[in-house]
Formats: sequence, C-alpha cells, structure tokens
Amino acid sequence: MARHIRAAEIEATPRPVVAVGNDYPAGHEHPAHSHRRSQLLFAEHGTMLVRTGQGAWMVPPSQGIWIPGGTVHAITMMGAVATRSVYVEPGARDDLAPDCRVIGVPPLLRQLLIAAVDLPAEYDPHGRDGRVMALLLDEVVAAPVLPLSLPLPCGGRLLAQCRRFLQAPTMRQTIDAWSRDLALSRRGFTRRFRQETGLSFAQWQRRACLLAALPRLARGDQVTGIAFDLGYAGPAAFSTMFRRILGVPPAAYVRRRD
Repeated sequence: MARHIRAAEIEATPRPVVAVGNDYPAGHEHPAHSHRRSQLLFAEHGTMLVRTGQGAWMVPPSQGIWIPGGTVHAITMMGAVATRSVYVEPGARDDLAPDCRVIGVPPLLRQLLIAAVDLPAEYDPHGRDGRVMALLLDEVVAAPVLPLSLPLPCGGRLLAQCRRFLQAPTMRQTIDAWSRDLALSRRGFTRRFRQETGLSFAQWQRRACLLAALPRLARGDQVTGIAFDLGYAGPAAFSTMFRRILGVPPAAYVRRRD
C-alpha cells in the first residue's frame, strides 16, 4: 500500500509501475519539480492546474494528466483533491505518449487506478497484481485525449500578455486590442500567435475561458454567472462553446463527473 507518501520514496521500487495515493487541501501547491518516471496523475476528486514551460493543463474531477518522465511541472490544487498516481519506468512500453496531455478516465481505468494504490509496492509481477498493472497501462494507452491544454508562447511580450490574460480570462478582449498592445499588425499578430501556440487566438481565448470555468462548475457555481463573468452574451453562448469543445453542455458534464 502506498498512500500519503512522496513519489521519490518509491521511484526506485523494482517494478515497472508503482502507485501512490495522496489527499491535499484546497490551495495546496507542488512547486516546480520532475520525476525520473512518467506519471499519470489522476484526480479521483477535485480539480488540479498543472503548469509546465510549454503550457497549462486543467485536470477536472475524474480525469487524469499524463506527464512524461523528466518534465518539470508545478501543480495547484483548485479545491480539496484526492490524487491516485501511477509512475511508469522508462522503457516499460514503447507506445506511451511523449508529451503532456489530459485524458478521459473511463470506469475501468478509474477502478484500476484506485485498486493500484492498495497493491503491495513490490507486487508479484507474474501474478494477479502484475496483470492489474499491465491492464492499467493498456487502458492508459487507449484513453481518450481531452482538449484541456493551453499552450503558451515561447517568451517575450506575447508570453507576458498571455499570462496577464489568464489572471482574468474574458471573451471581451479582441485581436485588434492585443495587436495594438504588442505593436503588431493584425496579420503579424495572428501569424505569430499561431506559430508559437499552435492555436488561433480565438481558439486559445475560448480554451482559456473554458479552463477558468471548470473549477467554478466543480464548486457548483451557476452557469449564468460564469458566462457573464467570462464576457459571454449569456449562458446559451457559453454553453455552445462548452459543448463544441467537450461534446456535452455544462450541466451534463458536471453530472458525468459526479
């Protein structure tokens, strides 16, 4: 059993996959750090914000984030969070993702992650426990990738502008306003923004607002208030955006996470 311990305490365990479960209070911060092993960080309850040098990922309740080994990352708990993590030895499989990504956690993978935490650290790799861990990795590979990442520019004034925006995301800001602030033509700004983030400004802005909305929905805030705070004309416009990105309206998404 590996609960309420630091990952560093078990990373050297001679098994391809090891698991840790921890509970954290709202606002808890893990400062920037990295692991030798790759990590699947799963939020059984609560919402997390994970930041790397390449971007930010919001991890809602009952979802997970895959973090390749060696990736420097920081984690903020947006509320009380119960994590269930597995750490995968380099070379354990050759089909695991090479980049950070938020994944959906279907019922089978969820139960495997919860069960893995209660297995002995040095489980029998050829017995039932070893088969549980092997099946867990099969399910990680098959899990759907969710559009909950927010790439950030490389640096300079554009990165600073994006970080200011993330302090209070809103749909009220425009490409023309950003272009003026950065002393760029509209065409130059849109070209540079896509080059550095891989998204258009409109896509990035909508995704930033979505990531700001998710922890509020998890807390039970009303859709109408969230929509107006984010600069939408009303809840219908916000719900349309939400459905377009995540495939379901806000109310259905929250029910599915419960």
